Amino acid sequence: MNNVPRTPSDISFWFREVASWYWYEKGSLWVLQMVLSEKVSQLMEWTNKRAVIRMNGDKFRRLVKAPPRNYSVIVMFTALQPHRQCVVCKQADEEYQILAHSWRFSSAFTNKIFFAMVDFDEGSDVFQLLNMNSAPTFINFPAKGKPKRGDTYELQVRGFAAEQLARWIADRTDVNIRVIRPPNYAGPLMLGILLIVIGGLVYLRRSNLDFLANKNGWAFLALCFVFVMTSGQMWNHIRGPPYAHKNPHTGQVNYIHGSSQAQFVVETHIVLLFNVGVTLGMIFLHEAATSAMDIGKRKIMGVVGIGLVVIFFSWLLSVFRSKYHGYPYSFLMS
Repeated sequence: MNNVPRTPSDISFWFREVASWYWYEKGSLWVLQMVLSEKVSQLMEWTNKRAVIRMNGDKFRRLVKAPPRNYSVIVMFTALQPHRQCVVCKQADEEYQILAHSWRFSSAFTNKIFFAMVDFDEGSDVFQLLNMNSAPTFINFPAKGKPKRGDTYELQVRGFAAEQLARWIADRTDVNIRVIRPPNYAGPLMLGILLIVIGGLVYLRRSNLDFLANKNGWAFLALCFVFVMTSGQMWNHIRGPPYAHKNPHTGQVNYIHGSSQAQFVVETHIVLLFNVGVTLGMIFLHEAATSAMDIGKRKIMGVVGIGLVVIFFSWLLSVFRSKYHGYPYSFLMS
């Protein structure tokens, strides 16, 4: 081995190399910080004008996909143009706007998370880049790394209500957003009108209030309440599911959700109608057995009642089988 001591020229050479590497690294870091600062400033400027930033392919690649990035971006991929006929997209956009505005005007607002939107007609190349074939879709692009499985929002399971989106964002980013909805006076107004109508009817019939003891009237109101509750309307109110789902490729509209963990709004209307049919059939059967009408009319009522029960109960079982795969029983219809 060569044990000759290093000469001053050798030491000077290595010193220059280390110094060059140091200043190169420091310069690179400075450049990255400048780029990051510019990106954050641009996003903040757009957010101050509009809570949800509309992006095309260039903006998405530069501000969301390309490093450096120390902020998360929640992106809604949608198709809002009228010719796309995506009703769910419009409904989800309304909730997304409420969520973004709640965050924008919150006292806890920071530059650590931004809300963006990519419309298919403005950024189809982004859909191709992500191999995305459905809308609406919500994805969280975290500050570090690529999106994981949990960063894609389960729309069909959780619905698109702003409150559900806020819970998902809190799970993925640790940013808690308190959803503030604009005041809706439709409910109190309708309640006030209903109370006025009821009060007016009671006042006009104040001399004879026997109608309040009408059993058929109270039975009808009770059945209406039962139909609403058993068809899943309360679940709709809490979860905010889409009305139906239209396949963007085939155009086929699905009215029944294929999972037992979710449902569409129209699905609850269908179930409500089936329950009404079964109940109406049972009423006909009861009247056929207990009424004092002639035997011919009672037979007709009995046949109609049996037909209603059989047909609508078969449809109910069919819907149940389509949601709970593997359910072994059916009646008339598979």
